[in-house]
Amino acid sequence: MTRFIRFFLGISLLAGLALPVSAQTSGGELKLPPYKKVKLKNGLTLLLMEQHEVPLISFNALIRGGGVADPAGKEGVASVTAGLLRTGTKSRTSEQLSTELDFIGGQLGTGAGTDISNVSAEFVKKDLAKGLDLLADVLLAPIFPQDEVTKLLKQRLDGIKSAKDRAQGVIGQYYNSYLFGKHPYARPAGGDENSLATITRDDVLKFYETNYVPGNTILAVVGDFQTADMEKVLTDKFAAWPAKPPAPARMTDALTSTGKRLLLVDKPDATQTFFRIGNVGIARTNPDRLGIEVVNTLFGGRFTSWLSTELRIKNGLTYGAGSFFDERMGRGPFAINSFTPNATTERCIDLALEQLKKLHEQGITEIELKSAKGYIKGQFPPTIETSDQLARAITELEFYGLDEREINTFSAKIDAMTLADAKRIIQQYFPLENLVFVLIGKASEIEPVAKKYAPKMDTKTISQPGF
Repeated sequence: MTRFIRFFLGISLLAGLALPVSAQTSGGELKLPPYKKVKLKNGLTLLLMEQHEVPLISFNALIRGGGVADPAGKEGVASVTAGLLRTGTKSRTSEQLSTELDFIGGQLGTGAGTDISNVSAEFVKKDLAKGLDLLADVLLAPIFPQDEVTKLLKQRLDGIKSAKDRAQGVIGQYYNSYLFGKHPYARPAGGDENSLATITRDDVLKFYETNYVPGNTILAVVGDFQTADMEKVLTDKFAAWPAKPPAPARMTDALTSTGKRLLLVDKPDATQTFFRIGNVGIARTNPDRLGIEVVNTLFGGRFTSWLSTELRIKNGLTYGAGSFFDERMGRGPFAINSFTPNATTERCIDLALEQLKKLHEQGITEIELKSAKGYIKGQFPPTIETSDQLARAITELEFYGLDEREINTFSAKIDAMTLADAKRIIQQYFPLENLVFVLIGKASEIEPVAKKYAPKMDTKTISQPGF
């Protein structure tokens, strides 16, 4: 599944719903249903979209401030804070929250990523009052019990140690840390052994009080309601949320890495080598993002991509190979990724690099371009079918400063792409000479191979704390 499609993907209570009629034109062209934007006096942004196909209402609260807002040395605070929101409020214990949610058959989840934190919920229409009360309680009145803080931090530390037993669980963070260096995108959003050991309840409280403020929050509601009624209900519920200056979350884009450099992470018991190769990619608002998606679909974004065909199907070197652009508020990573037995490490990496060279030297064909366009246009509509998917979509569009044209002109922009566009995009966004390599494997067997790919090689052992 491509990065652009993953952006809109949500999990619905009612899987398999038909695409709402309001999300299509008569000719089948995608069209985002209309919605109203309201900004309360305290700074909270509301997005209200009616969808009356089923008696369901979905909420998505996006808070500006994820891992990039973690204080230096306290990486993981955003993630820990989100993870603790449901562990008790001023009026309910964790058990009471769960019991009341179960009674109405509702869902309420929390999380944090690199750029944002998130609280989402979904309830049947008849349970709106109770569901909204639970959502507001979790969002506005968490108490972060000390015993829950201690327990979660231990779980997170154990989780990192467990993840390091499986190279595929940590290759992404080693790659991001090495690629981005001192940039905030190098930080592990989930923390590491060093930072998690220093986090206290006071750190969690401070992060919450600084970032969970109305001016930092976008709340989308999609479902079976009347807009005027919902606006009044939400205004009554959230207008008393005290206004505070939102924490500045500004950062400059990471610079493209020049030359070639490589990090070898020694995992002495490894029988396979996991690798990523790439550079700094693009931001979510890059004007070429759809064209990049088309080219990457062919190169490494689907099962029949060049990388998968060459490394997996033709040569049997791996069970999976691909490439991706992780689009963020700033320029995120681009990477080619795969894994292979120790003995075929060199052959697998060489073939991946050969495919990258072929992309630059031969480009793509008209038949391939048409195939990728059809694939992307076919995959996209089911990702904006349900109310929770739409709620997630419009909050993220608002966060990135985009609007309904992102969806309404989607197919037209895909159709308009030409081979000349593809050639320019390949040269501009798919690095060939400036490459960063990260390998996790048994150093005693693969270090001689690794040395050939970059004049500068750094080494770590996977047992060392951090990434």
